[in-house]
Amino acid sequence: MVGIRKEHSARKSAAAKAPANASRNVAVARCMCGAVRLEIDYPAFWAWHDHSEASRRAQGCAYATYVGSWKSRFRVVKGAKSIRRFDDKGAGSTRSFCGRCGTPLTYERARSPKWVNIPCAIFETRTGREPRYHLHIGEAPEWAYRGEPLAPLKGYPGVMWERPGRKKRAPAALFEAGMA
Repeated sequence: MVGIRKEHSARKSAAAKAPANASRNVAVARCMCGAVRLEIDYPAFWAWHDHSEASRRAQGCAYATYVGSWKSRFRVVKGAKSIRRFDDKGAGSTRSFCGRCGTPLTYERARSPKWVNIPCAIFETRTGREPRYHLHIGEAPEWAYRGEPLAPLKGYPGVMWERPGRKKRAPAALFEAGMA
């Protein structure tokens, strides 16, 4: 009888640990160390590339790709105590990150209080949206890739490079006039 009670309570605790949204479609995201896990209901509302200087600095890359969701469709399913926040008063935004590994987790704006934006790169599953918008493209740095033709780098599998353009020869007449 004691064994039956243990088994029954073990089943009960396993059922309690199962996510309540197991029947819903969700997109799952996590930080690098796994301390924080997030979910949004599938599909996400929209996705975009943000070329702004603020996102570039916060993410440490040429541009950040975000997935937007209603806050009501967003959940922290693990590690809420590991999340740290940075409030940018000047921009009216808040960015959160994992306090353990530093992975950027969310980007929220005061002027859009019902939305949360999550970096697309931290999702383990599909979000249901492809990024089709480019915001703040005028703030993109000059060194960012802009679709130039690339070629494989010989001897380095998986590495692509931009071949330098051919140097234009100056007409001989310019040299002759300059030497006179």
